[in-house]
Amino acid sequence: MLDRLPFLVGLRYVRAKRRNHFISFISLTSMLGLMLGVAVLILVLSVMNGFDHELRTRILGMVPHTKIESQEGLVEWESLAEQLMQRERVIGAAPYVEQQGMFSAGGRNQGAMVNGIHPDWEDRVSIIGEHMREGELSDLVPGEWNVVLGSMLARRLGVGVGDRVTLLVPEASITPAGVFPRLKRFTVSGIFSVGADLDASLAYANIEDMQTLARLGDAVGGLRLELDDLFIAGSETQAIVNELGPGYRGTDWTFSHGNLFQAIQMEKRMIALLLTVIIAVAAFNIVSTLVMVVTDKRADIAILRTIGATPRSIMGIFIVQGLAIGLIGIAVGVAVGILLALTISDLISWFESAFGIQFLDAGVYFISDLPSRLEWSDVRDIVLAAFGLTFLSTLYPAWRAARVQPADVLRYE
Repeated sequence: MLDRLPFLVGLRYVRAKRRNHFISFISLTSMLGLMLGVAVLILVLSVMNGFDHELRTRILGMVPHTKIESQEGLVEWESLAEQLMQRERVIGAAPYVEQQGMFSAGGRNQGAMVNGIHPDWEDRVSIIGEHMREGELSDLVPGEWNVVLGSMLARRLGVGVGDRVTLLVPEASITPAGVFPRLKRFTVSGIFSVGADLDASLAYANIEDMQTLARLGDAVGGLRLELDDLFIAGSETQAIVNELGPGYRGTDWTFSHGNLFQAIQMEKRMIALLLTVIIAVAAFNIVSTLVMVVTDKRADIAILRTIGATPRSIMGIFIVQGLAIGLIGIAVGVAVGILLALTISDLISWFESAFGIQFLDAGVYFISDLPSRLEWSDVRDIVLAAFGLTFLSTLYPAWRAARVQPADVLRYE
């Protein structure tokens, strides 16, 4: 019976209606604090995971993991692509020609990066084909000078499918009449949207058309490679360049978007740390609750000691009581946090449509909607951290209860 004493009495203290309503109020606030801290931490980490996931799938789905280029351009690019595809970590390869330029239409101008692509190869390294709003990549037929624009780029230019746009490239053409900027008229054959800032700064044309415009002949600008793990891009790029030898150079996604990814990871760690402090504050409210309970139950403790309860059993009673309070708050917080994490995207979308407010502008942020991705490993870590803090908060009050001397208490009863 005495072995079960801590659980029986500790749980009884949790369920009992206390004469001291202030103690009950402090217990309730401790539960609510833990609940809110756990729920908010799960929600915020899920949103940060969502940003991280969107970065990987959207931004890095459009941006090459690795680019291999040659100083003279790549002429025999097909054989090189087959050679690189033999590498264990390379899962896709496609040629490209990049050209920075400015589009003009109806008196509106907008700078953009134009990627010359091979429509039959592009889906090996990019998700662009999955995000075509109008038209298809197959419409980029050589010699027809078609172009696919990002949705925001098309909107800023005020054009749609079938309209004509002029591309001005930063290279001059020398003619008998003088030096003129190089211009070319394109027909908009498609519009894509990935919900990221690339929608405002990226366009696609056929690689043969871009070879002609850039005067590359049969050469391409380089090869884009897709890897099975984007985090090995740096080492894999260096290994490929070393294998190919002099005359080749390589760059990976960390040069263009590495800072953004590192910023998200840093923000996630700092936010998790700050919100864990909130959980710690709520958990240590249990200290004040149990200290007051110990003071209120001194007579009960003395009686239990006189009938054979050990100091260890007395400590167990208040540890059980504190853990019960904490576990209730943690359990409710986990349930609320998971529910919010799974529905926050829909809730924000409804709020934006109902009140005409846009929280994330793709022109400012790299996505236009609030993502959320629940990771069960985060939930596990949050529960363990909250439980550990709750357990620590019970030790001092339980130790004080174990030091109560029965003779000193019962002398005045």
